[in-house]
Amino acid sequence: MDIGHNNPQHILVLGAGLAGLTAADHLSKAGYYLKVLEAEAHVGGLARTLKHHDFRFDVGGHRFVTNNTQLEKHVRHMLGDDCLQVTRSSKIFLRNRYFDYPLKPFNALMGFGPWTSTRILFDYAREQLKSRYGRQATPVSLQDWVIQNFGRRMFDIYFKDYSEKVWGIDCTRIDMRWVEQRIQGLSLGKAIKTALKLNKTEALPTLSRGFLYPRWGIGQIAETMANEIRQVNPILTQCRVTRIHHKSRHIHSVDIQQNAFKTTLNAEEFISTIPLQALIKTLRPLPPGRVLAAANHLRSRDLVTVTLMLNLDKVTDHTWIYTPEKSIPFGRIHEPTNWSRAMAPAGKTLLVIEYFCFRGDAIWSNSDAALVELTIKHLHKLGFIQPQDVIDSVVTRIPNAYPLFEVGYDEYCQIIYDYLAGFDNLFTVGRGGLFRYYNMDHTMLAGASAARHITQSSLIKTVNTGLVA
Repeated sequence: MDIGHNNPQHILVLGAGLAGLTAADHLSKAGYYLKVLEAEAHVGGLARTLKHHDFRFDVGGHRFVTNNTQLEKHVRHMLGDDCLQVTRSSKIFLRNRYFDYPLKPFNALMGFGPWTSTRILFDYAREQLKSRYGRQATPVSLQDWVIQNFGRRMFDIYFKDYSEKVWGIDCTRIDMRWVEQRIQGLSLGKAIKTALKLNKTEALPTLSRGFLYPRWGIGQIAETMANEIRQVNPILTQCRVTRIHHKSRHIHSVDIQQNAFKTTLNAEEFISTIPLQALIKTLRPLPPGRVLAAANHLRSRDLVTVTLMLNLDKVTDHTWIYTPEKSIPFGRIHEPTNWSRAMAPAGKTLLVIEYFCFRGDAIWSNSDAALVELTIKHLHKLGFIQPQDVIDSVVTRIPNAYPLFEVGYDEYCQIIYDYLAGFDNLFTVGRGGLFRYYNMDHTMLAGASAARHITQSSLIKTVNTGLVA
């Protein structure tokens, strides 16, 4: 789509990931004139589905699960008959054995024999005694938090290697707020109570056993919203925001580039899902040095996926397989046809293998052919496939896939949040926009919340369409 004339926009939405699209969809239905600007060729951000011949696969596996009944109803209505209910079956593949994830205590305890099981229980009991008698230090890192909640032995076996593979840094440098948020209050004691059905309270989100999934891949959610938005408002893809201009704490315009064409767009309200670090460096005038320094301290983890198309009907029965051992170069496997049979032709399947990395390291810089060869070699060694089963492959590189939560990151984020809060017409939302590890539902609710704020406070029009955070 062409950029078109530079007419004033009521609202500019910067980024067409789930947060930006949810905000734009909400506002479009409320009657607002807006434009969505997306730097990539496709909508959806990380929650998009790629197609290669007759095979489909997500950029990493993404499930939709939420405790918000209104949002779930909205997604079900949006997808209609294409909304599938999938039973979650996630496994940790460790030392040639499968362990349940989330951890089931007896499976985790007994998997390595009575001696190791006794050590796990002893370490857990020791941490509980420390906690009861006030001898535990306040946890700071992922290592601190896991040891206090699971014990040292469980940390060493199940958490340490995988966490360091995912994040690329030592567990003592990973902020505990990340694991606390992701595991959401789970401890070995709570897991045991849940397994024994002694926990009468509401099930922990971490232990969710089912999720929603679109028939044609997770990207169907973003594509459906984008199609509805395009009926009344444009979405400009391959349109990069190069500068964001402000005066007196008020954003008034953005410079954009779409292919070789450059122009400036004015608006009254701005919703940004641009990665927080990039947003700060795009502002003109530039923010104060303290804010720029804070942005420079925030880093992201990158991702490379190798997708293998296979002349097999099925490889596994699982939705995810985690591979924590350092001898295995990749971190996670998923088989899309276990989520939806429509992701591959009849009699065929595919595996998506995730390598966590930093741009410029050996994995990121390796050739596609070498990565495919490496992947096939290890999958064969692990007993998943034979080399001759592979009929095609695709390598995808995803920069800034995950915010990297190093100890102290929250202080830098707060400096940036405080500065951005001074703008009277800028809303930052989404995983990248807020440097938070949001699930899909949190991302969509954040976009809806920004849209609701505009509909309730804007002088353009005040409408409540019902989708609220």
